[in-house]
Amino acid sequence: MNLPLTHIFQPARSPSQQLVIVLHGRGDSAQGFLWLQDELAIDSLDFLLLNAPGSYYTGYSWYDLPPDQLPGILRSRKLLEDVFQETESSGYPPERTFLLGFSQGCLMTLEFGTRHSRRLAGYIGISGYSNEPEAIVRELNPEVNQGDWLITHGTQDEMLPVERTRAQMQLLRDAGFKLDYREYRKTHTIDFERELPEIREWMQARILR
Repeated sequence: MNLPLTHIFQPARSPSQQLVIVLHGRGDSAQGFLWLQDELAIDSLDFLLLNAPGSYYTGYSWYDLPPDQLPGILRSRKLLEDVFQETESSGYPPERTFLLGFSQGCLMTLEFGTRHSRRLAGYIGISGYSNEPEAIVRELNPEVNQGDWLITHGTQDEMLPVERTRAQMQLLRDAGFKLDYREYRKTHTIDFERELPEIREWMQARILR
């Protein structure tokens, strides 16, 4: 694949036409999610771990910190459009492709996925928030609003307080956006005991056989 972003590709144990595209958080990189394929243990999925376009200390960033985040968000949205065009031409149709993002990657999952012209297999956002939920409501592509969204957050998140994310997700749901929002007793991380098994189960229910 000729992608516009540096990346790591992890093939499934057997030849697959199903893909998970993973977006890391601020300051992290594709390397930070090398463990995810083994921990999710879904043998039929290839994994594509992307590096964000901007540098941030020893890692990468999808956009600058507020209040200067919008230009980076728009740039990253365009790059993700290019990524999905390339993955589709490489044999991964949108309906067999998941998008999963953590922290900044969660925001990009919401920002990109809600406006993308094609419906994906599923969208998972972990420990993040929405830049402008009202704009998502206005610009939402109705084709992607089929209940294939899972957003999770930690009640003890020290970086992104749960109250903001909770209120934003409620606003989206009240406006008719079909998403499954779940909270866990965790900090700004991924919970291996409850959260990850539930994400696995949620994804398995949406894999095309």
